Amino acid sequence: MAKAILLSNKWYSHGQRSSTLQKFSHGKKIDIKAVTSSDSNSKKANLFAAKKDRVKLPTYDDVLGGKRYPISEFLSQPSAIASVLNTKALQSFQSLGANTYRCELPKLRFFNFEASPILNLRVTATDDGCLVEMISCKFEGSEVVEQQNDHFSAFMINHMTWGGANAESFLEVDLKLNLTLEIYTRPFTMMPISAVEGPGNIMMQALVDKLVPLLLQQMLQEYDEWVQKQLDLLT
Repeated sequence: MAKAILLSNKWYSHGQRSSTLQKFSHGKKIDIKAVTSSDSNSKKANLFAAKKDRVKLPTYDDVLGGKRYPISEFLSQPSAIASVLNTKALQSFQSLGANTYRCELPKLRFFNFEASPILNLRVTATDDGCLVEMISCKFEGSEVVEQQNDHFSAFMINHMTWGGANAESFLEVDLKLNLTLEIYTRPFTMMPISAVEGPGNIMMQALVDKLVPLLLQQMLQEYDEWVQKQLDLLT
């Protein structure tokens, strides 16, 4: 089973700015402090999506050589990173070095806006699986969309594990996505938080519900292709 993961939100807020004005009244100088706050009308929406799914793994045995081909061996290959990140479902993918990768997801549509999520991900091998953590996230799109990059934070973690009674009989994906969004522009500041969190959570959950099964399916397919190549090398 996947290890318990603690999620944390990073909140962005703007501090107050004060200025001192000098006013003369009846020959006396009076100091007046004016206080303004850039987030006086802002709100914060918390969006969350999660999905855990598992599939049964096929058993591959080389009858002649007596060799097994566990998925842990497949995922230890450098080329397996493409399966772990499901790069076929991405718009683009590049390595940044040090087990870090930049991934562009398909465009999201929210209200009347389109945005392309750009994620920097770190992949870490563990004793019983693989951990994918999001280091940073930003959106590319219109000027309004890109301005939002300074007003949100996101956290994503995907823990993939394998195991079972027969050593490696299943593959499990446990993905959690958490986003804190500052609402500071009209007309959204005029709306209740629920008007943003409701459709936002639905959109995020629909994305996660779609991506996780695709990830498992793709990993099984590429695992099978890798095993077949190993068997071909023996013939």
